[in-house]
Amino acid sequence: MSVKIYHNPRCSKSRQTLELLQARGIKPEVIEYLKTPPSVAELNDILEKLGMEPRELMRKKEAEYKTAGLDDESLDRQALISGMVDNPILIERPIVIANGKAAIGRPPENVLDIL
Repeated sequence: MSVKIYHNPRCSKSRQTLELLQARGIKPEVIEYLKTPPSVAELNDILEKLGMEPRELMRKKEAEYKTAGLDDESLDRQALISGMVDNPILIERPIVIANGKAAIGRPPENVLDIL
């Protein structure tokens, strides 16, 4: 089974989710998304798998949310996705992709449903 985790090693939930996967013998592809952000196409795919709209996946309390003008309610889907690609700190974490599905590891046990 191919498993990917969009991971931020500084985030405790992200570390816990990675540990949970590894404890189950899963060796996921670890993508440190702050260093290697997903492309617009990848983010579109992730959102589709999560069944979410861009704003639902955004960390709105981060300073970059307002600084980048992403708090503007008139922005369309593509503008919001581009904003997340340009400011990956705004992407909620961790995201695990497995079996054609995605889950956010908040709490980490959420990812067990897609394995």
